[in-house]
Parts: sequence; structure tokens; C-alpha cells
Amino acid sequence: MEILRNLTRRKLRNILTISGIVIGVLALVTMGSLAEKFNALLAGGATYFGSNIQVSDDTSSAFGGFGGGGLLTIDKIQQIEAVNGVAAAFPNVSVSAKPGATNVVSFGVPDYIANTDPNENNYGTFHVKLAHGRDINPNGTGEIVLGSDFAAEFKKNVGDTILLPVKPSQPPADFVQHPYAVVGVLQKTQTAPDTGAYVSLTDAQTLLQESLPASVRNSIDISKLVNGITVYGTPGTNLDNLAVTINHQVAGVKATKPSDLVASFNSGGALFTAITTGAALLALVVGGLSVVNTMLMAVSERVREIGLKKAVGAHVSHILREYLAESVTIGLLAGVIGVVLGWGLTSLLNAGNPQLGLFLLTWRLVILSLIFAIGLGAVAGIIPAMRAARMDPVRALRAA
Repeated sequence: MEILRNLTRRKLRNILTISGIVIGVLALVTMGSLAEKFNALLAGGATYFGSNIQVSDDTSSAFGGFGGGGLLTIDKIQQIEAVNGVAAAFPNVSVSAKPGATNVVSFGVPDYIANTDPNENNYGTFHVKLAHGRDINPNGTGEIVLGSDFAAEFKKNVGDTILLPVKPSQPPADFVQHPYAVVGVLQKTQTAPDTGAYVSLTDAQTLLQESLPASVRNSIDISKLVNGITVYGTPGTNLDNLAVTINHQVAGVKATKPSDLVASFNSGGALFTAITTGAALLALVVGGLSVVNTMLMAVSERVREIGLKKAVGAHVSHILREYLAESVTIGLLAGVIGVVLGWGLTSLLNAGNPQLGLFLLTWRLVILSLIFAIGLGAVAGIIPAMRAARMDPVRALRAA
């Protein structure tokens, strides 16, 4: 009760002090939520790409340069599956769901359309699950499964029809949209599948053909081409070594070592976290300085009170605990308010733009923010508390 009474002595000053830390905590929660979202995206990528080998054309392919990353002939799948240590290989065909659009705001993967094979879920360590509906028929056409963010962005549910790709503001004369029946919606993963739409290989190849330059579009058999191949190894197989073997035994392909992809994901996450957290911590430190100033002023104003307490038997530890408890309370109040405001702000921004999904507020971030705010209050109160505790009671009582 005494701590609360002390905090209400100088209401305006303490409110301003708490506000300084609140701003710092708000910055930590907001920037931290950005980092958590970005890291969740990268963690999903590291989990997925760490359990398989991505195979693309080796730039010497006769079809190199189309589709943004070159094209492979589908017969490479059989050649790769013949390599010792390969358990399965799946074709990859992917196109933009919004041709000509840019994605400079979201930290997620831009909306895309790709083929899917439910059997791929039997391999690797990253598995997607359906929240509603069923998987597509991989041998059929006209069906689609939407990622959670994709479905939310276009307000589609199981049973609806969706026209894709999205028509640009100035579409070319030969632009074509296809109707797809939504048969399923995926559970949220906080990573790439959330912004994807999944169709059969035949449908994906049709979209790929329509994305090629008009001069070559009708001169190739698109049913024999894919963007890439995902390869899974047998249990216990070293995937990095298997990637080297594939490069040696299969001509015209480039198999990337999973460790190289995982390392790039991890380094990107560490750098982004360092930048965002550093900026937020700087704001918190500034708030901590205001706590030091407030507590020093509190000590100066209570000189006679401190002298009286020590004269009637209060020990150094009693005075020390009192002022430390007061500064910790300031940090706790500011931390709670800052977290609540941060939660409200990030939730509001996410609700207003569900397709962007910029923020991810986790319990880890909430607890870290509260601990840091309390710790900052404790550290900022040490010097004023020591000054009060060491004060000579005789001199304190003589103070005006």
C-alpha cells in the first residue's frame, strides 16, 4: 500500500515516466511481432526444405529462362527416382496468383498457385493439414485447395467457386481466368502454404503455359515440363550427399543441398531479429532513463521521511527494498499497459489486412516484454535506492 501511496504523490510525473516505458514496450511488442512473423515463415521454410532436395534446371537446359527459373522435362523424375537413396520425387509447377502484382508490404510469400499431390504428405517433416473439406483429385481438373490466408483474402469457403489467376488492372488481350471449385481449406501454418492455392498438375501446367511468352507458348508440349522437382530420401540417407549424387548421375539438373537452404533461412532470421529488437530496446532504454530520473527526484523529496524511518530502526535493506519495489512496480505497470496496447495495435492491423499478416504476437514475446520492463525498472531503481539506503539519518532529519 505504501508503494501505491508513493506513486500517487506525484501523479503527473509518474504517469509521464510510465508512459516513457509504455512506448518502449509498445515498440518492443510491435517490432517483436514483426520478427516473430518473419521467423515463423523462415522456420517453416527451414523445416520443409531441410527434409528434401530441391532440383531445378542447371541453366544449360534447352528450356532455361521460361517461367522465371527455367523448366525441366518431366522424365527427369524417373531418372532421379532411379538414383540410390531416393524414396520419391514430385513435380513442382508454380505460377503467381496475381500476375504483374508486387508484394512489398507483406513478409509472407506472395499469393501463388501450385500443383499438389496429397501423397507428398507421407514424406519429409513438414505436413499440411486440412481445416475444412478434402484434398483435390490429383488426376482431375477444376478443383482447388486454398491456404488459410488465401481463403481469407478472397473470402472463399468450401463449396465456393474462385476465378484464377487474379485479373490485373490492365490485362493483356490473351489473359485467361479459370473457374475452380474450392474443395478444401488448409489449417494455418504461419508460413508459405498459407498464401498458396493448390490444383492438380494438369491445371498447374495449363496456367504455366499461359504465363509463357506468346512466341513460344504454343510451340512446346507443356504436359512434359515442370518448374522443378522435390526429392525425398530414404530413411537415414544424408540428403546433402544425395544431392551431390543426383548432380553427378542426372544430366541437366541442379540439386541444391538442404543445408545450404536451411543456413540461408537461419541467417536471414537472425539478422532481421537483431535489427527489429535493437530498435525496440533502444526505445526501452530511453524509458529506463526516465525511471532513474523519477526515482532520484523521489529520494530528494523524501529526505526527512527517510531520516525518520532510519531513526526509528529501519535498516538499510528496508529502505533499499522500498525504493526498488517502487521502481519495479513502475516497470510492471508500464509493461502490462505496453503489452495490452501492442496486442490491440497488432490485432487491429492484422484484422484490417488479413492477406498481409504482418504481425505474430506469441506468448514468448509477451513474457519477454514483461520481464524486460520489470527488469528495466529494477535496474533503473538501483542507483536511487542505494542513495536512499546510504543516507545519514542525522543529516536527513536536519534537511528542510
